[in-house]
Amino acid sequence: MEQKIGRILAVDDNEDILFALKLLLRPHVELIETLSGPERIPEIMKKQDWDVILLDMNFTKDAISGQEGFDALSQILEIDSQAVVVFITAYGDAEKAVKAIKMGATDFILKPWQNEKILATINSAISLRRTRIQAHNLKLKQQEISAVLDQPYTDFVGQSSEMYEVFNTIKKVAATDANVLILGENGTGKELVARALYRNSLRKDEVFISVDLGSIPETLFESELFGHEKGAFTDAHKMKQGRFEIASSGTLFLDEIGNLTYPLQSKLLTVLERREIMRVGSTKPVPIDVRMICATNTSIHQDVADGVFRQDLLYRINTVEVHLPALRDRTGDVPLLADHFLKIYSRKYRKPIRNIQSSAIKRLNQYSWPGNVRELQHSIERGVIMCDGSSLGPDDFILSSGVKSSGGLELESYNLEDIEKTIIEKVLKTNQGNVTQAATQLGLTRTSLYRRMEKHGL
Repeated sequence: MEQKIGRILAVDDNEDILFALKLLLRPHVELIETLSGPERIPEIMKKQDWDVILLDMNFTKDAISGQEGFDALSQILEIDSQAVVVFITAYGDAEKAVKAIKMGATDFILKPWQNEKILATINSAISLRRTRIQAHNLKLKQQEISAVLDQPYTDFVGQSSEMYEVFNTIKKVAATDANVLILGENGTGKELVARALYRNSLRKDEVFISVDLGSIPETLFESELFGHEKGAFTDAHKMKQGRFEIASSGTLFLDEIGNLTYPLQSKLLTVLERREIMRVGSTKPVPIDVRMICATNTSIHQDVADGVFRQDLLYRINTVEVHLPALRDRTGDVPLLADHFLKIYSRKYRKPIRNIQSSAIKRLNQYSWPGNVRELQHSIERGVIMCDGSSLGPDDFILSSGVKSSGGLELESYNLEDIEKTIIEKVLKTNQGNVTQAATQLGLTRTSLYRRMEKHGL
């Protein structure tokens, strides 16, 4: 039995022609739909993707010029630039055929047609449509891949037992399609873990898409992640594929997932459960196949307990968890990291700096690194820029004497409970007791902040 392929839309003002096309094509194609005029073409194209559009050149307004057909062709290509249009007319001539092809038509068929010829033309047109779509998607993915490759990338460096455990987990899980949740403070290298998982996965030849959820306004969440149709809202001047659709068959990294509001968590959960997205302004679901890697610097399990993060969504994203240690918990890696960054930046800034003095290394080891590896990296870069000698000394680093935040907050201990209490007190005082403003500054919901205040007796 012949396998049916392709969805065909036929537009002609002659009902006999439409009936003949249906009779001829139904045994061969998945779907054949007909229109007696071009007015409803935009409406029908929004409801369904068509592999081939058979378009009459002349409708009622004008018998032979073909202008109505040319106008309809322009409208079709504006809606879908990858559309494959085959003109079909009883008044064809070489001049109109050349004009149609120049405007973007694929082929030109004369009435009355030969059945074998029109079937062959349609089969070729369907193949062309699929090739165009593949080429378009490949172009989008290549753009994303180029963007990823153009980003400065720093390899993992570490030989501590804590980092060995991280490396071991990556080795075990990378080649699977398991969803991974990366937990760690800001600056610990969560995106580096995601890229290491990607580079060692079965999807390494496909695209890697990184999305910082914390930087996407709630009003643009669906458009950015799921895409939108042209005209879906005021600024939607053209159709846009979302990150999920672009990442399909590849890897999608959602950073700062703990910052999602509860309603957005529900929308994300629906997509993960159904494995399909719906572009804003569309009624057609688009299947997606992505490997999910998520990351957060929040205490996400506590957020679940506090009722501010969905437990069912957490189950979806953390088949495997990777816990990245803070730099203060693996101080043995500080000299190794410092030397690694020294080589990078002495080469970048063309400075003949050979090493870091032992007294400087001692100072780096004694510092608490609240900004983690990222802070160390920036400190080495600044030191290289400002250094006039052949080695970095203690005076080339500007480090606070104690553990301080960027706001100059003095901390009495490294106990995380004490630190949390002190920070909440400071932020509440700064905001004159306004819990809403304090919660926003801390990156928490009001409910979560109230629970933490209750825990600390504030």
